Amino acid sequence: MRNPLVLPVYVPTFILAFGRGMLIPILPLFAGSFEVSYGLVGLVLASQGIGNLIGDVPAGVMAGRIGQRRSMLLGVAAVAISTLAMSWARSAPELVVYGLVGGLGTALFNISRFAYLANTTTVARRGRAIAVFGGITRMGTFAGPVVGGAIGLWLGLRAPFVLFAIVAAVAVTLVAIFADETDEAATVARGGLRGHSTHLWTIIKTHHYNLATAGSGRLMAQMIRAGKQIIVPLFGAEVLGLDVQQIGLILSLSSAIDMSMFYPAGLIMDHYGRKFAYVPSFLLQALGMALIPFTAGFTGLLSAMLVVGFGNGLGSGTMMTLGADLAPAESVGEFLGLWRLIGDTGQAAAPIVVGAVTDLVGLSVATWIIAGAGLAAASILGLTVPETLKSHTKETQAPAS
Repeated sequence: MRNPLVLPVYVPTFILAFGRGMLIPILPLFAGSFEVSYGLVGLVLASQGIGNLIGDVPAGVMAGRIGQRRSMLLGVAAVAISTLAMSWARSAPELVVYGLVGGLGTALFNISRFAYLANTTTVARRGRAIAVFGGITRMGTFAGPVVGGAIGLWLGLRAPFVLFAIVAAVAVTLVAIFADETDEAATVARGGLRGHSTHLWTIIKTHHYNLATAGSGRLMAQMIRAGKQIIVPLFGAEVLGLDVQQIGLILSLSSAIDMSMFYPAGLIMDHYGRKFAYVPSFLLQALGMALIPFTAGFTGLLSAMLVVGFGNGLGSGTMMTLGADLAPAESVGEFLGLWRLIGDTGQAAAPIVVGAVTDLVGLSVATWIIAGAGLAAASILGLTVPETLKSHTKETQAPAS
């Protein structure tokens, strides 16, 4: 039996994650090549995240209005066009504009593919389906920087943008050919979610408890996930005196452990419950981050980051699965737009928190605060959010493909 998610969701997801990974070592150098300030380079790097943040809620509304397949197509097309435009940019402000457009497209694709994925899986298989989604994203991001760096060295800094646009066009084609329009009757029959449009204020008013409790946990979760990407390079270089190659090796090995855990995470979610995956995940990440100030060299920092990587891998897809479980059947797109907005806010806030706290009281305290965010995520999600796996519901399991 063909998996209905492979070609319309999983392969495009890998392609776009790979493309974003290619640009990780390229975009800062390309922006800097225009001889602008570090502040403007930082704005270029942040532009897609800003566009993503701005687009989360409108993307959810649009997915509810025009359907998930059309939204996926528009989102991927916007990413492809904006990335191609970056290849011919002649100034850093141009890059900021194209980055914003790409971020809006990413938001639309994220929400619509997330809703599509929820609609094509039952509750009992949703954890595995979304965990695989998270693992594929990690693999693409892991593989991309090596290829992007090599192409940038051989063909120039503009070439990786062109290649990203080409592979994104392949993703558009796959979505156009293989993604189905969601049929409400079939969706409900298999335990999925419907896609009617509902006023945002009605959703906030009706589901305020879940948005406040689970949303707070998600915000803290995204803070620790984003915070570690800033703290580890800074602590390794400025406190431990490690070189770039050593820091890169630590991050790569941590990512390798992270990637290896996505399918076990899905099995745990579907067989034992969502909490059995996400509570240990954030506790382990908090423990690993709290150990960093006590490390004295390469081996110590590597050990702490292996704990963090294992914990993050155990949480692969957990927040997306929780969002899909909590989404009301009558307004899945709009709810997921709000859910993504909360998570993206935490991700955007982490660099600001780390920078401000480090300036005031030092990097070690900032590390413990980010570790505290992980502990808060585990506590809030574990104590205030009900288990969303309906283990008592008798569902017919489709054969694994």
